[in-house]
Amino acid sequence: MNTSDRQPPRWPLPRGDYWSTPFAECLLNRLDLGPGLSVLDVAAGGGIPAFHIAERVGPAGQVLACDLHPAQVARCRAVQGGHLPWLRFEQADMRELPPDLAPFDRITGNLAFMFFRPDRFQALRQLVGFLRPGGQIVLTFPSLGTFDSIWRRVAEEMAARNCTREQDRLAEYIAERPSADDARRFLTDLGLSCVEVEDHPLEIASGPGEEFLHHPLLRGGFLDDAYECFDDARLAEEVMQAVAADMERMKPLIALRCVMSAWKEPA
Repeated sequence: MNTSDRQPPRWPLPRGDYWSTPFAECLLNRLDLGPGLSVLDVAAGGGIPAFHIAERVGPAGQVLACDLHPAQVARCRAVQGGHLPWLRFEQADMRELPPDLAPFDRITGNLAFMFFRPDRFQALRQLVGFLRPGGQIVLTFPSLGTFDSIWRRVAEEMAARNCTREQDRLAEYIAERPSADDARRFLTDLGLSCVEVEDHPLEIASGPGEEFLHHPLLRGGFLDDAYECFDDARLAEEVMQAVAADMERMKPLIALRCVMSAWKEPA
């Protein structure tokens, strides 16, 4: 069949999602998919890209998408309805999956690796244990370096106000974020092959002031961590208002989409 004769996907990645979809695109560019494969998708969130993956593996395959939060699972099930019956959404902690779970041909997780706390290497090792020999694991996450311009400006404002304790907390938060080098080392130490780890920049648009402070992505995913460095809520607001007014110095706001991929040696 010619490429021009193929039907477009019924479950494409959502075009209006400016965060999960760009990361999922990196994941799918690396993930080797085909009809009949079994796939485990961890930290599945709103189903990006679980629905798309399920369509790609087809009715001969199976996809188990798990998330820790029941509300996310319920929303995905509501969207799914009676479609793609070989796709299951289940509430589960990816760090404590049932030991009798059958192995999978592929394991994925979009924006997942940063949640492998408190011991990312151990969580990854447990997950790889569910990968069939000859199988592939592909995960994405915002790696260390994401929004560095914001953290530099926040640290500068803290220093100007002698917020030493808050600076230390911010430094601890930044250092805790996983890097591409961490991912590469973990995959290699687990004895996986064909290890590939890449960062892909993604620019996020925002205006100054309240638009910045209440940006739907920046606030919930990142700026809240800066606020939590403070014990004094009023001081936190003063610092962050000063930072938000200085938008031009922080541009561009760059996130690093890191995609990590590796294969388990055949038996």
